[in-house]
Amino acid sequence: MSNVTLNVTGMSCNHCVKSVEEAVKNVGAKGQVDLAAGTVAVEYDEQQVNVEQIKAAIEDQGYDVV
Repeated sequence: MSNVTLNVTGMSCNHCVKSVEEAVKNVGAKGQVDLAAGTVAVEYDEQQVNVEQIKAAIEDQGYDVV
């Protein structure tokens, strides 16, 4: 398993947290959002999904990964 922390802008509430965590889950990874820090810590299997796919899933929800 690999881990990465992504900076995500545009999150402001618990709905945002759930949207981002669900998007990460839907591509086969586990995400834990820190709303105050504007980050999501992601654990993923690089044989199943890559960072670019995770970023795209978050961006598809309307947030920016910087």
